[in-house]
Amino acid sequence: MAGHVLIVDYGSQFTQLIARKTRAAGYFAEILPAGLPVEPYLERKPGALILSGGPASAMKSDAPKLDPALLAAGVPILGICYGMQLLALNLGGQLTREAAGEYGPAMLATTIPSPLWKGIPDAPFQVWMSHGDRVETIPPGFLVIGRTEDLPVAAMEDAKRKIYAIQFHPEVHHTARGQDILLNFFKLAGLSPNWRMSSFAQETVANIKETTAPDKHVLCALSGGVDSMVAAVLIARAVGTKRLHCVFVDNGLLRLDELKEVEGALRANYPDLDLVVVDAADDFLTPLAGVTEPEKKREIIGKLFADIFKREALKFGRVDFLAQGTLYPDVIESISPHGPSELIKGHHNVKWLPKDLPFGLIEPLRDLFKDEVRALGAELGIPERLLWRHPFPGPGLAIRTIGAVEPEGLEILRKADAVVRQEIEQAGLQREIWQAFAVLLADRSVGVMGDGRSYSRVVGIRAVTSVDAMTADWARLPHELLARMSSRIINEVGGVNRVVYDISTKPPSTIEWE
Repeated sequence: MAGHVLIVDYGSQFTQLIARKTRAAGYFAEILPAGLPVEPYLERKPGALILSGGPASAMKSDAPKLDPALLAAGVPILGICYGMQLLALNLGGQLTREAAGEYGPAMLATTIPSPLWKGIPDAPFQVWMSHGDRVETIPPGFLVIGRTEDLPVAAMEDAKRKIYAIQFHPEVHHTARGQDILLNFFKLAGLSPNWRMSSFAQETVANIKETTAPDKHVLCALSGGVDSMVAAVLIARAVGTKRLHCVFVDNGLLRLDELKEVEGALRANYPDLDLVVVDAADDFLTPLAGVTEPEKKREIIGKLFADIFKREALKFGRVDFLAQGTLYPDVIESISPHGPSELIKGHHNVKWLPKDLPFGLIEPLRDLFKDEVRALGAELGIPERLLWRHPFPGPGLAIRTIGAVEPEGLEILRKADAVVRQEIEQAGLQREIWQAFAVLLADRSVGVMGDGRSYSRVVGIRAVTSVDAMTADWARLPHELLARMSSRIINEVGGVNRVVYDISTKPPSTIEWE
Protein backbone atom coordinates (compact mmCIF):
# COMPACT_ATOMS: atom_id res chain seq x y z
CA MET A 1 0.00 0.00 0.00
CA ALA A 2 1.92 3.00 -1.31
CA GLY A 3 2.04 6.08 0.87
CA HIS A 4 1.69 4.19 4.12
CA VAL A 5 3.87 4.23 7.27
CA LEU A 6 6.72 1.73 7.34
CA ILE A 7 8.15 0.94 10.78
CA VAL A 8 11.67 -0.45 10.92
CA ASP A 9 11.86 -2.61 14.04
CA TYR A 10 15.08 -2.46 16.06
CA GLY A 11 13.74 -4.70 18.80
CA SER A 12 11.75 -2.37 21.03
CA GLN A 13 9.06 -3.91 23.22
CA PHE A 14 6.87 -1.00 22.08
CA THR A 15 7.20 -1.40 18.29
CA GLN A 16 3.78 -3.02 17.91
CA LEU A 17 2.26 -0.13 19.85
CA ILE A 18 3.56 2.26 17.18
CA ALA A 19 1.71 0.29 14.52
CA ARG A 20 -1.46 0.13 16.59
CA LYS A 21 -1.44 3.88 17.33
CA THR A 22 -0.78 4.62 13.66
CA ARG A 23 -3.63 2.46 12.41
CA ALA A 24 -5.98 3.79 15.08
CA ALA A 25 -5.38 7.25 13.61
CA GLY A 26 -6.40 6.04 10.15
CA TYR A 27 -2.95 5.50 8.61
CA PHE A 28 -1.90 2.06 7.45
CA ALA A 29 1.32 0.84 9.05
CA GLU A 30 3.44 -2.26 8.63
CA ILE A 31 6.53 -3.47 10.46
CA LEU A 32 9.69 -4.86 8.89
CA PRO A 33 12.75 -6.00 10.86
CA ALA A 34 15.96 -4.00 10.74
CA GLY A 35 18.90 -5.50 8.91
CA LEU A 36 17.22 -6.33 5.61
CA PRO A 37 18.65 -5.16 2.29
CA VAL A 38 17.28 -1.75 1.41
CA GLU A 39 15.08 -3.06 -1.44
CA PRO A 40 12.29 -4.59 0.72
CA TYR A 41 11.85 -1.25 2.47
CA LEU A 42 11.83 0.97 -0.59
CA GLU A 43 9.86 -1.31 -2.92
CA ARG A 44 6.86 -0.75 -0.63
CA LYS A 45 7.02 2.96 -1.54
CA PRO A 46 6.37 4.19 2.01
CA GLY A 47 5.14 7.72 2.58
CA ALA A 48 6.94 7.88 5.93
CA LEU A 49 9.51 5.88 7.88
CA ILE A 50 9.63 5.33 11.63
CA LEU A 51 12.79 3.91 13.17
CA SER A 52 11.80 2.17 16.39
CA GLY A 53 13.56 1.98 19.72
CA GLY A 54 15.63 -1.02 20.71
CA PRO A 55 17.63 -2.57 23.54
CA ALA A 56 21.08 -2.34 21.94
CA SER A 57 23.69 0.40 22.27
CA ALA A 58 24.07 2.08 18.89
CA MET A 59 27.77 2.62 19.63
CA LYS A 60 28.56 -1.10 19.69
CA SER A 61 29.94 -2.71 16.55
CA ASP A 62 27.38 -5.54 16.56
CA ALA A 63 24.36 -3.28 17.06
CA PRO A 64 21.64 -3.17 14.36
CA LYS A 65 22.52 -0.62 11.68
CA LEU A 66 20.77 1.92 9.49
CA ASP A 67 21.34 1.61 5.74
CA PRO A 68 22.39 5.04 4.40
CA ALA A 69 20.26 4.35 1.31
CA LEU A 70 17.18 4.79 3.48
CA LEU A 71 18.34 8.28 4.39
CA ALA A 72 19.01 9.07 0.75
CA ALA A 73 15.52 8.01 -0.36
CA GLY A 74 13.99 11.35 0.62
CA VAL A 75 11.20 9.78 2.69
CA PRO A 76 10.22 11.70 5.87
CA ILE A 77 11.71 9.95 8.90
CA LEU A 78 10.90 9.86 12.60
CA GLY A 79 13.52 8.23 14.82
CA ILE A 80 12.36 7.08 18.26
CA CYS A 81 14.89 6.41 21.05
CA TYR A 82 17.40 3.99 19.43
CA GLY A 83 16.17 5.33 16.09
CA MET A 84 17.19 8.83 17.15
CA GLN A 85 20.65 7.61 18.09
CA LEU A 86 21.09 5.86 14.74
CA LEU A 87 20.12 9.04 12.91
CA ALA A 88 22.63 11.05 14.94
CA LEU A 89 25.46 8.59 14.25
CA ASN A 90 24.71 8.25 10.54
CA LEU A 91 24.35 11.98 9.91
CA GLY A 92 27.48 13.18 11.67
CA GLY A 93 26.46 13.59 15.31
CA GLN A 94 27.99 12.03 18.40
CA LEU A 95 26.63 9.80 21.17
CA THR A 96 27.72 9.22 24.72
CA ARG A 97 26.95 6.46 27.20
CA GLU A 98 25.08 7.57 30.32
CA ALA A 99 26.28 6.26 33.65
CA ALA A 100 22.88 5.03 34.80
CA GLY A 101 20.59 5.56 31.82
CA GLU A 102 17.16 7.11 32.05
CA TYR A 103 14.04 5.02 32.49
CA GLY A 104 10.52 6.15 33.25
CA PRO A 105 8.81 9.56 33.29
CA ALA A 106 10.47 12.89 32.49
CA MET A 107 9.16 16.37 31.74
CA LEU A 108 9.87 17.55 28.18
CA ALA A 109 10.20 21.25 27.42
CA THR A 110 10.00 22.36 23.79
CA THR A 111 12.85 24.73 22.91
CA ILE A 112 11.76 26.16 19.54
CA PRO A 113 8.58 25.92 17.39
CA SER A 114 8.46 22.80 15.25
CA PRO A 115 5.87 21.07 13.04
CA LEU A 116 6.21 18.16 15.46
CA TRP A 117 4.84 20.32 18.29
CA LYS A 118 1.91 21.80 16.36
CA GLY A 119 -1.07 22.26 18.66
CA ILE A 120 0.93 21.25 21.73
CA PRO A 121 1.14 23.89 24.50
CA ASP A 122 4.54 25.33 25.37
CA ALA A 123 4.30 24.12 28.97
CA PRO A 124 6.44 21.04 29.76
CA PHE A 125 4.61 17.72 29.47
CA GLN A 126 5.37 14.20 30.62
CA VAL A 127 7.17 11.77 28.32
CA TRP A 128 8.41 8.21 28.85
CA MET A 129 12.14 7.51 28.62
CA SER A 130 13.96 4.19 28.25
CA HIS A 131 17.56 4.62 27.11
CA GLY A 132 21.20 4.18 28.07
CA ASP A 133 22.84 6.25 25.30
CA ARG A 134 22.13 9.86 24.45
CA VAL A 135 22.94 12.34 21.70
CA GLU A 136 25.90 14.47 22.82
CA THR A 137 26.38 16.47 19.58
CA ILE A 138 23.61 16.90 17.02
CA PRO A 139 24.38 16.34 13.30
CA PRO A 140 25.02 19.30 10.95
CA GLY A 141 21.78 20.88 9.75
CA PHE A 142 19.81 19.82 12.84
CA LEU A 143 18.26 21.95 15.58
CA VAL A 144 17.43 20.95 19.13
CA ILE A 145 13.65 21.20 19.53
CA GLY A 146 13.16 19.64 22.97
CA ARG A 147 15.01 18.97 26.22
CA THR A 148 14.43 17.62 29.71
CA GLU A 149 16.10 18.57 32.97
CA ASP A 150 18.67 15.78 32.54
CA LEU A 151 18.81 15.57 28.74
CA PRO A 152 19.95 18.59 26.71
CA VAL A 153 18.97 16.89 23.42
CA ALA A 154 15.64 15.12 23.89
CA ALA A 155 14.34 15.97 20.39
CA MET A 156 15.93 17.32 17.21
CA GLU A 157 14.93 18.04 13.63
CA ASP A 158 16.21 18.76 10.17
CA ALA A 159 12.98 20.30 8.86
CA LYS A 160 14.40 20.82 5.37
CA ARG A 161 14.90 17.06 4.91
CA LYS A 162 11.88 16.21 7.10
CA ILE A 163 13.99 14.14 9.50
CA TYR A 164 12.82 14.22 13.10
CA ALA A 165 14.15 12.40 16.14
CA ILE A 166 12.91 12.06 19.71
CA GLN A 167 14.57 10.28 22.64
CA PHE A 168 11.28 9.37 24.33
CA HIS A 169 8.47 6.97 23.34
CA PRO A 170 5.36 8.74 21.96
CA GLU A 171 3.58 5.42 21.46
CA VAL A 172 3.19 4.57 25.17
CA HIS A 173 0.28 5.74 27.27
CA HIS A 174 2.58 7.50 29.75
CA THR A 175 3.68 10.10 27.15
CA ALA A 176 1.03 12.79 27.55
CA ARG A 177 0.97 14.16 23.98
CA GLY A 178 2.33 11.11 22.22
CA GLN A 179 -0.57 10.60 19.80
CA ASP A 180 -0.50 14.31 18.88
CA ILE A 181 3.20 14.03 18.05
CA LEU A 182 2.64 10.99 15.83
CA LEU A 183 -0.27 12.71 14.06
CA ASN A 184 1.84 15.82 13.47
CA PHE A 185 4.54 13.66 11.90
CA PHE A 186 2.07 11.95 9.55
CA LYS A 187 0.65 15.31 8.51
CA LEU A 188 4.03 16.93 7.84
CA ALA A 189 4.91 13.82 5.80
CA GLY A 190 1.88 14.60 3.63
CA LEU A 191 -0.03 11.40 4.43
CA SER A 192 -3.82 11.10 4.33
CA PRO A 193 -5.75 9.05 6.93
CA ASN A 194 -7.39 6.65 4.48
CA TRP A 195 -7.03 3.34 6.35
CA ARG A 196 -10.62 2.09 6.72
CA MET A 197 -11.89 -1.43 7.30
CA SER A 198 -14.51 -1.04 4.58
CA SER A 199 -11.84 -0.19 2.02
CA PHE A 200 -9.64 -3.04 3.28
CA ALA A 201 -12.52 -5.47 2.79
CA GLN A 202 -13.18 -4.23 -0.75
CA GLU A 203 -9.51 -4.35 -1.74
CA THR A 204 -9.00 -7.81 -0.24
CA VAL A 205 -12.07 -9.26 -1.95
CA ALA A 206 -10.86 -7.78 -5.25
CA ASN A 207 -7.38 -9.28 -4.76
CA ILE A 208 -8.79 -12.72 -3.95
CA LYS A 209 -11.03 -12.54 -7.00
CA GLU A 210 -8.03 -11.74 -9.18
CA THR A 211 -5.91 -14.49 -7.58
CA THR A 212 -8.58 -17.17 -7.96
CA ALA A 213 -10.00 -16.13 -11.34
CA PRO A 214 -11.67 -17.55 -13.25
CA ASP A 215 -12.56 -20.89 -11.64
CA LYS A 216 -9.99 -21.83 -8.98
CA HIS A 217 -11.15 -23.62 -5.80
CA VAL A 218 -10.13 -22.77 -2.22
CA LEU A 219 -9.92 -25.04 0.82
CA CYS A 220 -10.25 -23.08 4.07
CA ALA A 221 -8.92 -24.44 7.36
CA LEU A 222 -11.82 -23.57 9.65
CA SER A 223 -11.43 -23.81 13.42
CA GLY A 224 -14.56 -21.96 14.46
CA GLY A 225 -12.44 -19.20 15.95
CA VAL A 226 -12.77 -15.58 14.94
CA ASP A 227 -9.82 -15.51 12.53
CA SER A 228 -10.66 -18.48 10.35
CA MET A 229 -14.37 -17.61 10.36
CA VAL A 230 -13.74 -14.05 9.13
CA ALA A 231 -11.31 -15.39 6.53
CA ALA A 232 -13.91 -17.86 5.28
CA VAL A 233 -16.68 -15.26 5.00
CA LEU A 234 -14.31 -12.84 3.25
CA ILE A 235 -13.21 -15.47 0.74
CA ALA A 236 -16.82 -16.52 0.17
CA ARG A 237 -17.52 -12.90 -0.83
CA ALA A 238 -14.84 -13.25 -3.49
CA VAL A 239 -15.31 -16.76 -4.89
CA GLY A 240 -18.82 -17.77 -3.76
CA THR A 241 -19.69 -20.88 -1.77
CA LYS A 242 -19.37 -23.36 -4.64
CA ARG A 243 -15.63 -22.80 -4.98
CA LEU A 244 -14.93 -22.54 -1.24
CA HIS A 245 -14.61 -25.74 0.79
CA CYS A 246 -14.28 -25.40 4.58
CA VAL A 247 -12.74 -28.15 6.68
CA PHE A 248 -13.14 -28.30 10.46
CA VAL A 249 -10.82 -30.83 12.11
CA ASP A 250 -11.82 -32.35 15.44
CA ASN A 251 -8.35 -33.14 16.73
CA GLY A 252 -9.45 -34.37 20.15
CA LEU A 253 -7.94 -31.25 21.71
CA LEU A 254 -11.01 -29.03 21.62
CA ARG A 255 -12.82 -27.36 24.50
CA LEU A 256 -15.95 -28.87 26.05
CA ASP A 257 -18.76 -29.10 23.45
CA GLU A 258 -16.65 -27.07 21.01
CA LEU A 259 -17.51 -29.15 17.96
CA LYS A 260 -21.25 -29.02 18.63
CA GLU A 261 -21.22 -25.26 19.26
CA VAL A 262 -19.06 -24.36 16.27
CA GLU A 263 -20.77 -26.65 13.76
CA GLY A 264 -24.20 -25.54 14.95
CA ALA A 265 -23.33 -21.85 14.72
CA LEU A 266 -21.77 -22.15 11.27
CA ARG A 267 -24.61 -24.17 9.79
CA ALA A 268 -27.22 -21.85 11.34
CA ASN A 269 -25.59 -18.62 10.19
CA TYR A 270 -24.02 -19.79 6.92
CA PRO A 271 -26.18 -22.66 5.59
CA ASP A 272 -24.69 -22.38 2.10
CA LEU A 273 -21.12 -22.86 3.36
CA ASP A 274 -19.59 -26.14 2.20
CA LEU A 275 -18.49 -27.44 5.62
CA VAL A 276 -16.83 -30.81 6.19
CA VAL A 277 -16.11 -32.02 9.75
CA VAL A 278 -13.21 -34.48 10.06
CA ASP A 279 -13.02 -36.74 13.12
CA ALA A 280 -9.27 -37.05 13.64
CA ALA A 281 -8.97 -37.34 17.43
CA ASP A 282 -7.10 -40.66 17.31
CA ASP A 283 -4.78 -39.32 14.60
CA PHE A 284 -3.59 -36.63 17.03
CA LEU A 285 -3.79 -38.24 20.47
CA THR A 286 -1.85 -41.37 19.54
CA PRO A 287 1.40 -39.65 18.45
CA LEU A 288 1.08 -37.12 21.31
CA ALA A 289 1.08 -39.85 23.96
CA GLY A 290 4.02 -39.36 26.33
CA VAL A 291 5.23 -36.15 24.62
CA THR A 292 6.02 -33.42 27.17
CA GLU A 293 8.19 -30.91 25.25
CA PRO A 294 5.96 -28.01 24.07
CA GLU A 295 7.62 -27.47 20.71
CA LYS A 296 7.47 -31.18 19.92
CA LYS A 297 3.72 -31.09 20.61
CA ARG A 298 3.36 -28.17 18.22
CA GLU A 299 5.40 -29.93 15.56
CA ILE A 300 3.30 -33.10 15.74
CA ILE A 301 0.04 -31.17 15.65
CA GLY A 302 1.13 -28.80 12.89
CA LYS A 303 2.31 -31.58 10.58
CA LEU A 304 -0.84 -33.61 11.17
CA PHE A 305 -3.03 -30.62 10.31
CA ALA A 306 -1.08 -30.16 7.09
CA ASP A 307 -1.41 -33.85 6.19
CA ILE A 308 -5.16 -33.83 6.87
CA PHE A 309 -5.79 -30.71 4.80
CA LYS A 310 -3.78 -32.21 1.96
CA ARG A 311 -5.77 -35.46 2.22
CA GLU A 312 -9.12 -33.64 2.33
CA ALA A 313 -8.17 -31.49 -0.63
CA LEU A 314 -7.74 -34.62 -2.74
CA LYS A 315 -11.28 -35.72 -1.83
CA PHE A 316 -12.74 -32.55 -3.32
CA GLY A 317 -11.18 -33.45 -6.64
CA ARG A 318 -9.73 -30.02 -7.23
CA VAL A 319 -8.24 -27.49 -4.83
CA ASP A 320 -5.94 -24.70 -6.01
CA PHE A 321 -5.43 -22.78 -2.74
CA LEU A 322 -5.32 -23.39 1.00
CA ALA A 323 -6.67 -20.48 3.07
CA GLN A 324 -6.09 -19.84 6.77
CA GLY A 325 -6.53 -17.04 9.29
CA THR A 326 -2.92 -15.96 9.85
CA LEU A 327 -2.83 -12.59 11.67
CA TYR A 328 -0.25 -9.83 11.78
CA PRO A 329 1.02 -10.79 15.25
CA ASP A 330 1.78 -14.26 13.83
CA VAL A 331 3.90 -12.58 11.17
CA ILE A 332 5.78 -10.03 13.26
CA GLU A 333 6.39 -12.38 16.19
CA SER A 334 8.27 -14.68 13.82
CA ILE A 335 10.78 -12.08 12.65
CA SER A 336 13.66 -10.44 14.48
CA PRO A 337 15.76 -7.28 14.13
CA HIS A 338 18.82 -9.42 14.82
CA GLY A 339 18.55 -12.00 12.05
CA PRO A 340 16.83 -15.37 12.36
CA SER A 341 14.05 -15.09 14.88
CA GLU A 342 13.68 -16.95 18.12
CA LEU A 343 10.84 -19.42 17.80
CA ILE A 344 7.81 -17.84 19.46
CA LYS A 345 4.90 -19.40 17.60
CA GLY A 346 5.98 -22.78 16.32
CA HIS A 347 2.34 -23.83 16.02
CA HIS A 348 1.77 -21.46 13.10
CA ASN A 349 0.53 -23.89 10.45
CA VAL A 350 2.65 -22.44 7.65
CA LYS A 351 5.79 -23.65 9.44
CA TRP A 352 4.73 -27.27 9.03
CA LEU A 353 3.29 -27.14 5.53
CA PRO A 354 5.20 -29.51 3.23
CA LYS A 355 7.34 -27.89 0.57
CA ASP A 356 5.61 -29.94 -2.13
CA LEU A 357 2.15 -28.70 -1.18
CA PRO A 358 0.12 -29.00 -4.40
CA PHE A 359 -1.73 -25.70 -3.94
CA GLY A 360 -1.04 -22.06 -3.18
CA LEU A 361 -1.66 -20.20 0.07
CA ILE A 362 -4.19 -17.43 0.78
CA GLU A 363 -3.91 -15.50 4.06
CA PRO A 364 -6.30 -12.57 3.72
CA LEU A 365 -5.90 -11.38 7.33
CA ARG A 366 -2.11 -11.38 7.59
CA ASP A 367 -2.03 -7.54 7.76
CA LEU A 368 -4.52 -7.28 10.65
CA PHE A 369 -4.42 -7.32 14.43
CA LYS A 370 -7.11 -9.27 16.30
CA ASP A 371 -9.26 -6.24 17.09
CA GLU A 372 -9.11 -5.25 13.43
CA VAL A 373 -10.26 -8.75 12.46
CA ARG A 374 -13.29 -8.29 14.70
CA ALA A 375 -13.97 -4.92 13.07
CA LEU A 376 -13.72 -6.57 9.66
CA GLY A 377 -16.07 -9.32 10.81
CA ALA A 378 -18.60 -6.70 11.87
CA GLU A 379 -18.20 -5.05 8.45
CA LEU A 380 -18.98 -8.45 6.88
CA GLY A 381 -22.08 -8.89 9.03
CA ILE A 382 -20.83 -11.77 11.19
CA PRO A 383 -22.95 -12.07 14.37
CA GLU A 384 -21.41 -10.53 17.49
CA ARG A 385 -21.74 -13.77 19.44
CA LEU A 386 -19.34 -15.42 17.01
CA LEU A 387 -17.01 -12.46 16.74
CA TRP A 388 -16.40 -12.19 20.48
CA ARG A 389 -15.45 -15.78 21.16
CA HIS A 390 -12.18 -15.79 23.10
CA PRO A 391 -9.08 -16.80 21.11
CA PHE A 392 -8.21 -20.50 21.17
CA PRO A 393 -4.75 -21.71 20.09
CA GLY A 394 -4.27 -23.94 17.05
CA PRO A 395 -2.71 -26.77 19.10
CA GLY A 396 -5.72 -26.58 21.41
CA LEU A 397 -5.63 -28.10 24.88
CA ALA A 398 -2.30 -29.78 24.15
CA ILE A 399 -0.48 -26.58 25.09
CA ARG A 400 -2.76 -25.92 28.05
CA THR A 401 -1.77 -29.31 29.43
CA ILE A 402 1.64 -28.97 31.05
CA GLY A 403 3.41 -32.27 30.49
CA ALA A 404 2.08 -35.28 28.64
CA VAL A 405 -1.31 -35.16 26.92
CA GLU A 406 -3.56 -38.02 27.99
CA PRO A 407 -7.36 -38.60 27.96
CA GLU A 408 -7.90 -38.31 31.73
CA GLY A 409 -6.08 -34.98 31.92
CA LEU A 410 -7.94 -33.63 28.88
CA GLU A 411 -11.26 -34.50 30.50
CA ILE A 412 -10.25 -32.66 33.70
CA LEU A 413 -9.05 -29.65 31.72
CA ARG A 414 -12.19 -29.45 29.55
CA LYS A 415 -14.47 -29.36 32.58
CA ALA A 416 -12.31 -26.84 34.48
CA ASP A 417 -12.02 -24.62 31.42
CA ALA A 418 -15.78 -24.70 30.92
CA VAL A 419 -16.26 -23.43 34.49
CA VAL A 420 -13.86 -20.53 33.88
CA ARG A 421 -15.57 -19.51 30.65
CA GLN A 422 -19.07 -19.86 32.08
CA GLU A 423 -18.24 -17.69 35.08
CA ILE A 424 -16.61 -15.01 32.90
CA GLU A 425 -19.68 -14.87 30.69
CA GLN A 426 -22.13 -14.83 33.60
CA ALA A 427 -20.15 -11.98 35.18
CA GLY A 428 -20.61 -9.94 31.98
CA LEU A 429 -16.86 -9.83 31.32
CA GLN A 430 -16.78 -11.66 27.97
CA ARG A 431 -15.81 -8.55 26.00
CA GLU A 432 -13.72 -6.90 28.70
CA ILE A 433 -11.47 -9.94 29.07
CA TRP A 434 -9.28 -10.74 26.07
CA GLN A 435 -8.84 -14.38 26.96
CA ALA A 436 -9.75 -16.55 29.94
CA PHE A 437 -9.02 -20.26 30.27
CA ALA A 438 -7.81 -23.07 32.51
CA VAL A 439 -4.41 -24.76 32.48
CA LEU A 440 -3.71 -28.25 33.81
CA LEU A 441 -0.38 -28.35 35.65
CA ALA A 442 1.86 -31.39 35.67
CA ASP A 443 2.32 -31.23 39.44
CA ARG A 444 0.04 -32.72 42.05
CA SER A 445 -0.62 -31.26 45.47
CA VAL A 446 -1.65 -32.54 48.86
CA GLY A 447 -5.14 -31.61 50.00
CA VAL A 448 -7.89 -32.55 52.40
CA MET A 449 -11.19 -33.55 50.82
CA GLY A 450 -13.87 -34.86 53.15
CA ASP A 451 -12.11 -36.62 56.01
CA GLY A 452 -9.11 -37.81 54.03
CA ARG A 453 -5.95 -36.58 52.43
CA SER A 454 -5.85 -36.23 48.67
CA TYR A 455 -2.99 -36.04 46.22
CA SER A 456 -4.58 -34.51 43.13
CA ARG A 457 -4.10 -32.24 40.14
CA VAL A 458 -3.57 -28.48 40.15
CA VAL A 459 -5.53 -26.20 37.80
CA GLY A 460 -4.29 -22.74 36.88
CA ILE A 461 -6.62 -19.96 35.76
CA ARG A 462 -5.33 -17.45 33.21
CA ALA A 463 -7.32 -14.30 32.37
CA VAL A 464 -5.77 -11.34 30.55
CA THR A 465 -6.71 -7.97 29.15
CA SER A 466 -5.22 -6.85 25.85
CA VAL A 467 -5.87 -4.93 22.65
CA ASP A 468 -4.01 -7.05 20.13
CA ALA A 469 -2.27 -9.87 22.07
CA MET A 470 1.15 -8.31 21.44
CA THR A 471 1.16 -7.20 25.08
CA ALA A 472 -1.21 -8.33 27.82
CA ASP A 473 -1.90 -7.66 31.48
CA TRP A 474 -3.41 -10.09 33.95
CA ALA A 475 -7.06 -9.33 34.58
CA ARG A 476 -7.97 -7.98 38.01
CA LEU A 477 -10.96 -10.29 38.43
CA PRO A 478 -13.15 -9.70 41.48
CA HIS A 479 -12.17 -11.91 44.40
CA GLU A 480 -15.72 -13.22 44.60
CA LEU A 481 -15.52 -14.38 40.98
CA LEU A 482 -12.21 -16.14 41.55
CA ALA A 483 -13.65 -17.78 44.65
CA ARG A 484 -16.63 -19.14 42.69
CA MET A 485 -14.35 -20.47 39.96
CA SER A 486 -12.12 -22.21 42.47
CA SER A 487 -15.00 -23.67 44.46
CA ARG A 488 -16.80 -24.96 41.38
CA ILE A 489 -13.66 -26.51 39.84
CA ILE A 490 -12.70 -28.33 43.05
CA ASN A 491 -16.28 -29.52 43.74
CA GLU A 492 -17.39 -30.29 40.19
CA VAL A 493 -14.23 -31.57 38.51
CA GLY A 494 -12.96 -34.86 39.83
CA GLY A 495 -9.23 -35.19 40.42
CA VAL A 496 -8.53 -31.51 41.30
CA ASN A 497 -7.80 -30.24 44.82
CA ARG A 498 -6.06 -26.91 44.19
CA VAL A 499 -6.65 -23.87 41.96
CA VAL A 500 -4.11 -21.06 41.35
CA TYR A 501 -4.40 -17.73 39.50
CA ASP A 502 -1.73 -16.51 37.06
CA ILE A 503 -0.76 -12.84 37.62
CA SER A 504 1.98 -12.60 34.96
CA THR A 505 2.08 -9.97 32.22
CA LYS A 506 3.15 -10.32 28.58
CA PRO A 507 6.03 -9.64 28.34
CA PRO A 508 7.88 -11.28 30.02
CA SER A 509 5.38 -14.16 30.03
CA THR A 510 3.28 -15.26 27.08
CA ILE A 511 -0.50 -15.50 27.24
CA GLU A 512 -0.45 -19.27 26.81
CA TRP A 513 1.66 -21.36 29.17
CA GLU A 514 3.38 -23.39 26.45
